[in-house]
Amino acid sequence: MSGTFVGMPAFPQAAREAVGNTTLRGNLRHATHTIRDKRARAVAELDDWAALREAGKQIKDHTLRHLDRYLVQVEEAVTAAGGTVHWAADADEANEIVARLVEETGESEVVKVKSMATQEIALNEALEARGIHAYETDLAELIVQLGKDRPSHILVPAIHRNRGEIRDIFRSEMSEWGRPAPEGLTDTPAELAEAARLHLREKFLRARVGISGANFVVAETGTLVVVESEGNGRMCLTLPETLISVVGIEKIVPRWQDLEVFLQTLPRSSTAERMNPYTSMWTGTTGEDGPRTFHLVLLDNGRTDTLADEVGRQALRCIRCSACLNVCPVYERAGGHAYGSVYPGPIGAILSPQLRGTGSEIDASLPYASSLCGACYEVCPVAIDIPEVLVHLRERVVQGGPAVRGGNRVVLKPAKGHAAERAAMRAAQWAFTHPGALRTGQRLASRTRRLHPRTLPGPGRAWSGTRDLPAVPAEPFRDWWQRTHGGKGGAK
Repeated sequence: MSGTFVGMPAFPQAAREAVGNTTLRGNLRHATHTIRDKRARAVAELDDWAALREAGKQIKDHTLRHLDRYLVQVEEAVTAAGGTVHWAADADEANEIVARLVEETGESEVVKVKSMATQEIALNEALEARGIHAYETDLAELIVQLGKDRPSHILVPAIHRNRGEIRDIFRSEMSEWGRPAPEGLTDTPAELAEAARLHLREKFLRARVGISGANFVVAETGTLVVVESEGNGRMCLTLPETLISVVGIEKIVPRWQDLEVFLQTLPRSSTAERMNPYTSMWTGTTGEDGPRTFHLVLLDNGRTDTLADEVGRQALRCIRCSACLNVCPVYERAGGHAYGSVYPGPIGAILSPQLRGTGSEIDASLPYASSLCGACYEVCPVAIDIPEVLVHLRERVVQGGPAVRGGNRVVLKPAKGHAAERAAMRAAQWAFTHPGALRTGQRLASRTRRLHPRTLPGPGRAWSGTRDLPAVPAEPFRDWWQRTHGGKGGAK
């Protein structure tokens, strides 16, 4: 997986720098609190939300178990409907396919629907290297592109920007990309949106090639689905003569009927709407309407490796709603850039290390970018147990062990810098399997508790530097139980 923010340090250092940015923290706090409050009200309207959540989980798990069959079914259905299917094992292969398809049209410009998959593979940069200009048409993505920035949120990529910053970006950068910003542009939302509309209208009417992702792909019909709120996606999907869709292989659902579940849960969990203003669906090509040529690029890029992990594979259920980001106390304070990936927040902390592996410093640090409070699991519309996967990946980082990388079974080495943690865990394992030693240690700790330091020495300083050490009780529980109950019966 590409898409790593080049030069980014490990999460602790990046987060420490981000926390010191008071403007960033203010922007994030306001935006995440607003979105999650609206989402809570939208979800509360449905009496069967828990049932929908479980249904989404079951559909996704079933699809992943039988992904080989459904992928073949998708290819057959798309081909029968007049489309062409391409298979991309990794980012380089996907970028090469897309660049070649654009070059074959003779065009040097493309318009894009917001797509996490194309961000993941750094498609814009790959096209630029081939002399092809890719224009983002989602308002937030446009802000990020004009500002030569990086996205910091799955749903709202420019969440780290306030209205004043956006106005300044439009004023200074729009003219370099096309129609300039209107004279006297202010920071009112209506004026900013109108400036973006006028700027993008030229792109929509001129473009002959569109690039998209997809929220879902229906296996039985070969239908692709994009849900969005601005209408830019509808323009990109219908006006160009050629449409190229880059879609992760985990986006498949078996039947048309399955959309009933996700078209209820996704809008409420993402934009807090009962339904998305624009839900676009297309099946191959037609002679009367829409693009005349359609290409579907099915992207692996680490997904089959993730599928091989019995615990970690649940991350592939993700429908990219971003609800987990909006409730995460870590994301709210550190922002999305600190995660060093296009997938920030709790889902990024478990998805990026699986798609990219834990060999780099930043990927090895991501499973620790959490307080394990569990809020992310509570709001996930497909019930991904993110804390469970985080702990699982932490074990992989510290202990190493068997994994699948590049389709091959390998044995990972422990990451550097965790020797003390491994030693502590081994000592704890030995103590817990030797009751006599554990009892002696507990009694010794209780009798010497007045001598205990307030902070840990050596590597332990990193832990106790932000936490209070729990006080050791005056008497071990076992001794208290023996004294008060005589070791007989149970407490009532």
